[in-house]
Amino acid sequence: MSRIYHVSVLGNDHSAGEESAPFRTISRAAALAEAGDTVIVHEGEYREWVRPARGGRNDLCRIVYTAAEGEHVVIKGSERVTGWEKDSGKVWKAVIPNSLFGNWNPFAERLWGDWFLHPADYPVHTGEVYLNGQSLYEAESLESVYAPKKRETGYAPPWITKAIPHPDPDATLRRWYAVVGEDTTTLYANFGEADPNLECAEINVRRSCFYPESTGIDYITVRGFEMAQAACPFTPPTADQPALLGPNWSRGWIIENNVIHDAKCSAISLGKDASTGDNDYSRTMVKSGYQYQMEAVFRSLKRGWNFETVGSHIVRNNRIYDCGQNAVVGHMGCIGSEICGNEISNIGTKHEFYGAEIGAIKLHAAIDVSIHDNFIHDCTLGTWLDWQAQGAHIFRNLYCRNIRDLFIEVSHGPHLVENNILASDFSLDNVSQGGAYVGNLFCGSIRRIKALDRTTPYHFPHSTAPLGTAFIFSGDDRYYNNIFLGARELIAGDSASGTSGYDGFCASFEEYLEKLKAAPGVDHVKYFAVEHPVYINHNAYLRGAEHFSREGDCAALGDFDPQFRICDENGSVYLEITLPEEFFRLDTQIQTTETLGAAHLSGALFENPDGSPLSLDRDYFGQKRRSGGPAGPFESLKPGFNRIKVYTRG
Repeated sequence: MSRIYHVSVLGNDHSAGEESAPFRTISRAAALAEAGDTVIVHEGEYREWVRPARGGRNDLCRIVYTAAEGEHVVIKGSERVTGWEKDSGKVWKAVIPNSLFGNWNPFAERLWGDWFLHPADYPVHTGEVYLNGQSLYEAESLESVYAPKKRETGYAPPWITKAIPHPDPDATLRRWYAVVGEDTTTLYANFGEADPNLECAEINVRRSCFYPESTGIDYITVRGFEMAQAACPFTPPTADQPALLGPNWSRGWIIENNVIHDAKCSAISLGKDASTGDNDYSRTMVKSGYQYQMEAVFRSLKRGWNFETVGSHIVRNNRIYDCGQNAVVGHMGCIGSEICGNEISNIGTKHEFYGAEIGAIKLHAAIDVSIHDNFIHDCTLGTWLDWQAQGAHIFRNLYCRNIRDLFIEVSHGPHLVENNILASDFSLDNVSQGGAYVGNLFCGSIRRIKALDRTTPYHFPHSTAPLGTAFIFSGDDRYYNNIFLGARELIAGDSASGTSGYDGFCASFEEYLEKLKAAPGVDHVKYFAVEHPVYINHNAYLRGAEHFSREGDCAALGDFDPQFRICDENGSVYLEITLPEEFFRLDTQIQTTETLGAAHLSGALFENPDGSPLSLDRDYFGQKRRSGGPAGPFESLKPGFNRIKVYTRG
């Protein structure tokens, strides 16, 4: 028989856990809850790490953790610190007993791991100091706490040609530094003009807020909480990936209607299993990180990585912000998951550290993952699907004010990107092949490059079973019914506006085969000599965007400036665009599984995760499309000025 447990800040862990006699901690309820039970948490602040001991049996018999209806429940990985002593000027000092941290002292735990790149000359730790909920910056030395200098720019990949401005240089003056001793940790903090004893000064002390220590804790729902201030480590795909919140290599979690912020690295993790490798490249350098990542895939297969044992999570309607690395991260444990309805912002924009794994949504092996109806803005990178994004479907998302909106790396397809608004200066970073891009609005530069220095797996359709591995030759992409606006500035090398970056590629599969037959060499050598085919038609190009030279039917309106802009007003987001009559003469066509065909390398069709055929006959709002309707994500576009509400908060 299922039970309902109640938790209250006025409760007692020795009570019965009933509404009239609630527990004091969520952890007490989590130690008792079994399949079918519900844990209702009442108003208040809970400073604890909840480690569920058990999960549910199936989707209809879960364990549900929920905030009481209409009540504000906060779970924090931090503790408040009082008794600060004025040291000098704006700098204060506090001595913390190490017993407060247990076996995890965030101020002794350095951020590190595979693909962690900067800073290399001084340590950054998982620890954090907060003043009234705002995190301070870790100083590179004790001296720089007393005499800080503004950080005007942040770290960026070497191929980004534009300096990345820091969002708030003045905030970088508020810094802290820790001296860790055997029994105590001494914190020095520059709080500016504030008195930390009169304000709310906190430090994170726990790695996570809600995260099981064991794997295989399935079918849990986490609903309606605010969670913040966890000291989680850097999460590359070759390591264990603990986060502020997550299932730890389990199946069937629902994470919904939460407010999650101030994870040192990752807010929500949907993978990986630590037993398949943990930063082995950084630990040993015996093999490359790439090789260890490949081994992790095959180790996971041997351990039973499949749709019956892991993944199929739902992450929906959450507000996630102010995290150092990711809002959602996962390697392999994300398969079959749905990430939808979330607003994600300010991920990786503090620029305290940099690595090759930073992005609002950063997934490896996102097989049959759906990412839709999210608003992702003001981030270092909006969505990054890396390795094996086979069957991934990205649709009806709004991206704006990101350094990059979408990055798909070393995947072979099929992956489908449709009816998205990519409004940043850098819309698409395409280091993959076998993708379909239909009905999108691209407002910035597009980079398309090959990856001939590493092979990555592709799979049997809707399966984790590998069919083979291959290089990324580039091409085999489909672009139909999109709007391209020329980039205001190209901030990355090898990028272009529109589809002109495919000039020189074959325009049909028949042409590709003929060129292969005529190419010198035998067997695999031929395939390096001939560009793969691309399928590009019925797109519109404005504001200087340029089309593929062999595109059959397009609206080449590069001289027309549509005066595009995104307006964020009173909780709603509007898109404004002006379009000429010529734009509507384009003869678009509804794309389907039949018209899109199969990805070349994997041989898999563009279809729904259950294997049923798809038809892209709905727009950004779900409105029915008509053949010959306007290009881009909106069926309702009209000649002249258009103002469209594209997102509403709450």
